[in-house]
Amino acid sequence: MSSPFRIAVINDEVSQDFERSCDVIAKEFGLEWIELRGMWNKNLLHLDGKEVGEARRILEKYKLRVTDIASPLFKVDWPGAPKSQYSPTGAQFNADFTYDQQDEVLERSIELAKVFQTERVRCFDFWRLEDAAPYRAAINEKLLAAAGAAGKKGITLLLENEPACNTSTAAESAKVLAEVKSPYLLLNWDPGNAASRGEKVYPEGYALLPKERIGHCHCKDVAKKPDGKNYDWAAMGRGIVDWTGQFAALKRDGYRLAVSLETHWRGAGTAEESTRQSWAGMKDELQKAGAL
Repeated sequence: MSSPFRIAVINDEVSQDFERSCDVIAKEFGLEWIELRGMWNKNLLHLDGKEVGEARRILEKYKLRVTDIASPLFKVDWPGAPKSQYSPTGAQFNADFTYDQQDEVLERSIELAKVFQTERVRCFDFWRLEDAAPYRAAINEKLLAAAGAAGKKGITLLLENEPACNTSTAAESAKVLAEVKSPYLLLNWDPGNAASRGEKVYPEGYALLPKERIGHCHCKDVAKKPDGKNYDWAAMGRGIVDWTGQFAALKRDGYRLAVSLETHWRGAGTAEESTRQSWAGMKDELQKAGAL
């Protein structure tokens, strides 16, 4: 499949059965790239040696290359700050690490990146605070230190703008990137996430971003709920994000890294069928943008 981008799908958006995910992504969708988050009802970081070996065997069988490790790094409360209203009571994507375990999370993520032959690890900006200003400088220092530690091992961190975290929009992403000046901290740009916070992501939000600091792109869509205020996930091409424009702009601006489908929408009943329909929409948007 000819594209300027590394077109991928996050594996557990299809199935917790890793071989089934790879079969759909490689054979049915015709893709060569995959993003790893969890499998067999385990977060990737919890896999044992035998399971990691089996995952590698399956990837080789389907000739799939890994874009990045979709780690839960820094998806925790910031210590000493009021508990975030977004802080979950249970595990998310089978990850339940504490702040004190974050150095281990980083180390394990880097180890897995090496094993799966990728140089990129996704991270976050801590659960969202009502007022992050008193803690911002310290958080930035933590991000900078983590990026430095990763960089020494040949790994780049990808900071995802996430609605439930302190960096959720393009505007917030641009601010943090300006303050954390490291070649080993890039942005995992997620227009769908930013749109769910009410930001007009393209072209307005995208225009704010330093293009040379975009290191990954997650693809999902959102639609407004009937109340006109809140948002629901949508299949790609059925929501409010101008993905055709966004893909065309990324291509124009020289972006040549991953565009990875993170479906989230479950309107087709199952994860697999929902991702199948969302991929059909994403493929159409890529073609309209001249990127496929």
